[in-house]
Amino acid sequence: MARFAGEVWTKSEGTLGGTLGGTVLSQRANREQNQRADREREQERHEQAIQTRRDLYARLNTTARAYRVAARDAVEAAQRGESIDPALLDAAKEAWADEYSQAQMTLAKDVLDVASALNRSLGVGYSVVKQLAGSPDPDSAYQRAQTWFSGALSDGVYLLRVTLRHDLGVETEPDFEQTRVRMLVTLDSARDDLVHLLAAERAQASGTVGGGL
Repeated sequence: MARFAGEVWTKSEGTLGGTLGGTVLSQRANREQNQRADREREQERHEQAIQTRRDLYARLNTTARAYRVAARDAVEAAQRGESIDPALLDAAKEAWADEYSQAQMTLAKDVLDVASALNRSLGVGYSVVKQLAGSPDPDSAYQRAQTWFSGALSDGVYLLRVTLRHDLGVETEPDFEQTRVRMLVTLDSARDDLVHLLAAERAQASGTVGGGL
């Protein structure tokens, strides 16, 4: 009887051990499955964030280019004596403003520095177009506008594009940071000079009108 009882206990112990072992393995499998699912969800969130950023950057780049082109085309049309539809330029301005407003909330500091400088520069370009009709020296005004839109402002739009691509890792120029800072300083300087010229021209136009009265 003792031997029989011992045999019964041994079998029960084996059954209990097998059950516990199976439970541990099942828990481990579930834990690994959950961890794998967490990693996959994290990867999906990461990829979605990157895609969202790419889409935003694409729209930012596109609207900046379109704004510059619309302003440049308005200048060229006015110089040819053609009528200008102000709605085209205003629509390009609003499209850029919408994208820039959204981008401000997510851009890294170095990217935001470029986007902010370009935003101010595009705004000055808008003033250049609006001030053409009242310029006391139309030839100089048109020349100044062409120089701005094909020179400093064009470089500014290019700088934004390259900065966005670097932030996405599409381009990895080793010395880009130095290039970015140098081009940003050049853009800011050219914009400040243009702002002063426009202000002087407005003052001259006001003086001419005042003297005529």
